[in-house]
Amino acid sequence: MTFDEVLVQIQELLQREQRVSYRGLKRRFGLDDEYLEDLKEELIGAKRLAVDEDGRFLVWAGKDSLASSVQSLESKRQTPTVQTLDTRPGTLDVAAERRQLTVMFCDLVDSTALSAQLDPEELREVVRAYQETCTAVVRRYDGHIAQHLGDGLLVYFGYPGAHEDDAQRAVRAGLEIVQALQSRARQQAVDTPLPHGRGSDPLRVRIGIHTGLVVIGEIGSSEKREILAMGETPNIASRMQGTANPDEVMISAATYRLVEGLFDTEDRG
Repeated sequence: MTFDEVLVQIQELLQREQRVSYRGLKRRFGLDDEYLEDLKEELIGAKRLAVDEDGRFLVWAGKDSLASSVQSLESKRQTPTVQTLDTRPGTLDVAAERRQLTVMFCDLVDSTALSAQLDPEELREVVRAYQETCTAVVRRYDGHIAQHLGDGLLVYFGYPGAHEDDAQRAVRAGLEIVQALQSRARQQAVDTPLPHGRGSDPLRVRIGIHTGLVVIGEIGSSEKREILAMGETPNIASRMQGTANPDEVMISAATYRLVEGLFDTEDRG
């Protein structure tokens, strides 16, 4: 993200939350000390939208709206704020929102081969067990499952509620999904193995994670509407998943900067 994009996101966050910590900003946006000082200079000195508190917190001091600065940036990028309108009686307009998300794609490995080997009812039980396991882990880390894509999952960390450590939550959830599926397969092999010997084979997944800017809001037709994040971020997360090895969590450089030092990682270039 450019400096202006980070500045706008922090302004919006600060206006919404009224008070944020410098440590939280550094973790959330991957800032170093010099970058943070430049942002403080803009918000406190140039724009007079915030004040410093005890050298630890940034406190909102602006008025009601950031519309002028946001609209200025948006007009330069030629990406105006998106609104969706539901015309059904009794519903409300839903405005899309720009925010930073950590997006996870999780996909079952060799699902085509699995469908060829199992009876449809058996396949349904396998996929349901896989989805239940993933869902339990995602909820434990306060993630939001946006879509079930057949045997894949699209998950947002940072929506609807944001945390200072959303990137870390996503990575921990990904690693735990892999471990949970392996443990479940081992237990099932002992208790009630599936026919054809498939119960003893662990379900393997590929997981891709990327952090970046999105516009999230309601899309769809009058028959079906859903909340989805639009932009490059989900596409990159999907490509990360596609390049991962079975039972591997692949993260982008943007996500790595937010979790550096917390996990054992290997640079893939």
